[in-house]
Amino acid sequence: MNQVAIVIPARYGSTRFEGKPLVRICGRPMIQLVYEKATMVKRADIVVVATDDERILETVKGFHGNAVMTSPFHKTGSDRIIEVAKDLDCRWIINLQGDEPMIEPEVIDLLAQKMLEAPEERGWSLMRPLSEISEFTNPNVVKVVTDHMDYALYFSRAPIPCPKTGISQIPNSSKTCDKNLISTENVWIHVGIYGYRNDFLLSIPDLKPSLLEKIEGLEQLRILANGYKIKMIRTKYRSIGVDTPEDLRLVERLMRQKQEST
Repeated sequence: MNQVAIVIPARYGSTRFEGKPLVRICGRPMIQLVYEKATMVKRADIVVVATDDERILETVKGFHGNAVMTSPFHKTGSDRIIEVAKDLDCRWIINLQGDEPMIEPEVIDLLAQKMLEAPEERGWSLMRPLSEISEFTNPNVVKVVTDHMDYALYFSRAPIPCPKTGISQIPNSSKTCDKNLISTENVWIHVGIYGYRNDFLLSIPDLKPSLLEKIEGLEQLRILANGYKIKMIRTKYRSIGVDTPEDLRLVERLMRQKQEST
C-alpha cells in the first residue's frame, strides 16, 4: 500500500470564473502549475487530478499528468476526491485545491510529514497568523479557533475570536495588523489544504450534514459537528488562490516578478 496520495479537484464550471483550471499563467495552464508543484512533494506517492470535464482531462494528459473523470453531479471538491479515493490504494489523501499555482511543495510536505508521524489522527489542515486587519472582517477569509493542542474548535467567515468590545473600532484597511486591536497570536487564518486518513475520508458522506455547515458554507464543519477532530498545523505560508480574473492578474504578476529575480 502507498502512503500518501495528492488529489487535485478541478471542475470547469465556476460561477465566478468559468474554465479556471485551464487559464494560462506565464504561458501554462493553471492546473499544470499546481500539478507540477504537487509532484515536487517528497512524501507523495501519487498525484492525480479529479475532474468533471474532458477538456481538463485532455490538458492534464497533454503534459503527461495523471487525471481521472468523476461524476458531473458532485456539489463539492471533497465529493469529487472521495470518488477517486475509493480506487486509490493509499493510507492518506491530501486535498490540494486546483487554484493554488503558487503553493510551496514544502508546505504540502509538512502536512504529509505530520500525518505520517501521527497515524491515529483522522483529519488535518493548516492555519497561518493573521497578517492584515482587513482579513479579520473579510467573509471570504476563513478564520479558525483551536484548543491548546491545536485541534480545531470552529471555523467561521465571521471575525473570531471577537473582542468583547466589538469590532466597530477595527479599521477595514490593508494596514499591517495592529496588535493593540487584534493580536496575531490570537487570530488564525485557515489555509484550505486538507489531509485525511483514507478510511475516514470515505466515511464523510455518511456523516449527518450540519446546520453550521449550511450557514457558513464550510464543509469542514460537518466533521466537527459530528464529534470528530481536525488537527491544525501552524505555518507562515500565505495562500494566494485564484478565484477571480483579478486574482489571476495578481498571481501572474507575482510569478513573473519571481522569475525575473531568479
